[in-house]
Amino acid sequence: MARIAGREVPNHKTTLIGMTYIYGIGLTSAKKIVELAKVEPEKKVSALTEDELARIREVIEKNFKVEGDLRTEVAMNIKRLIEIGCYRGHRHKVGLPVRGQRTKTNARTWKGPRQNAIGAKKK
Repeated sequence: MARIAGREVPNHKTTLIGMTYIYGIGLTSAKKIVELAKVEPEKKVSALTEDELARIREVIEKNFKVEGDLRTEVAMNIKRLIEIGCYRGHRHKVGLPVRGQRTKTNARTWKGPRQNAIGAKKK
């Protein structure tokens, strides 16, 4: 497995798809990186030479914020919202959807498993 931006990229994937395994890089960003690094996008990761891998690493390092740096930035943004006490910060704090989704029937991912008000039905 090739190591790019501190992350193992699967060898059996194409370069474009393999790069999406890195946090902060989607398909559009992967296309830009491959274009800037002058690497063939449909080439398998296992077939990349060390020179090509070095060019990809260099492009990512210069132009993109990925993995740990991006995760800390996102966490700091959420922490700032919570500290200033805005609506979005409060929703993060309480563990509810932040972007205006309905919560009467959905939002199970945020709210967790259903809580029974009366208790489980006895057998």
